[in-house]
Amino acid sequence: MRIEILYFSGCPNHQPAVNRVRAVLAREGEFADLTEVEVPNPAAAQRLRFLGSPTIRINGLDIEKSARRSQFIGWSCRTYNHQGQQLGLPPEEWIQAAIHEAKRQVP
Repeated sequence: MRIEILYFSGCPNHQPAVNRVRAVLAREGEFADLTEVEVPNPAAAQRLRFLGSPTIRINGLDIEKSARRSQFIGWSCRTYNHQGQQLGLPPEEWIQAAIHEAKRQVP
């Protein structure tokens, strides 16, 4: 399983996102190749289809299913709409669900 956390330098939610992903992996008893990808500028954001910082992808898929077809590219902070609240981090259950989805897709 490959997990990428895309962020821009200075993002206050970058490290908390890394910590949250690691905590979910540990709780699930899973191992993943975790890579932190700094997005240095708007051109890189465009090239990487960056949806904002932090963006978490598992095996290339955004953990937010509704964002997978998004055409929005942003070199800005990302928010996650969960139960009517705008959050700077995705909920742990989204990360867990994306891990389970990735496990089902492994041949």
